[in-house]
Amino acid sequence: MHTLSVSLIQTALFWEDKQRNLSMLEDKILGITEHTNLVILPEMFSTGFSMKPSLYAEKMDGETIAWMKRIAAVKKIILTGSLIIKEDGNYYNRLIWMLPNGSFGFYDKRHLFAFAGEDQFYTAGNKRLVTSVNGWKVNLQICYDLRFPVWARQQSKESPEYDLLIYVANWPERRNHAWKTLLTARAIENQCYVIGVNRVGADGNQINHSGDSMLIDPLGNIVFNKEHEELVYSFELTKEPLMEVRNKFPFWKDADNFHIIEDQQND
Repeated sequence: MHTLSVSLIQTALFWEDKQRNLSMLEDKILGITEHTNLVILPEMFSTGFSMKPSLYAEKMDGETIAWMKRIAAVKKIILTGSLIIKEDGNYYNRLIWMLPNGSFGFYDKRHLFAFAGEDQFYTAGNKRLVTSVNGWKVNLQICYDLRFPVWARQQSKESPEYDLLIYVANWPERRNHAWKTLLTARAIENQCYVIGVNRVGADGNQINHSGDSMLIDPLGNIVFNKEHEELVYSFELTKEPLMEVRNKFPFWKDADNFHIIEDQQND
């Protein structure tokens, strides 16, 4: 069966300093010596979790998208992470799934973090992004989405909709118990691998982040978890354990049928 090689980057971010962040991340990505198919960056990797989109938003033909295209082509990887995008007069916390050939998909964060005022500055997305690589189906989500299990729930009873669920985040250390617990729950209930990639260090609001980036298997076992350290962690996922869990414990077949009704304001 196909394998999937993944590298996650857990790092501190320079507050609202795009140039320093892109330079730092480029050094880390180009420094990866292992073969990798996919490199995952944190949420708002070019700025940190900023509520100043009018100052730091870019368009889809802007510098950071061009940077992602160049890095993905040079390293022959898929590169993913979220940044601030302006489109049609709205601001989005948008995750980009950049392919080596310059093609890309994107996902706009569905659940905006009202506690920090994100909903006052950004527009919520209304469509999930489930994409594929090397025979793996991948569901891509952002930070606060983690608290809403329906948005991540497998939606097909014919076969599981995806194999890997990824969350990119700027999740505060003070709530890291919830982060670790919910990532584990998403793996168990969806019978999939889950990867959470979070930043470390204090942001411009003096909110500290412990990282706690994680890889969790379909049974909810924590394969990798590291707190506080800046690191690049590379690993290989194989389909056999995933298929064995789903075949031995076919709980996914008994899931409730449901349909997500979109908000009219987002249509």
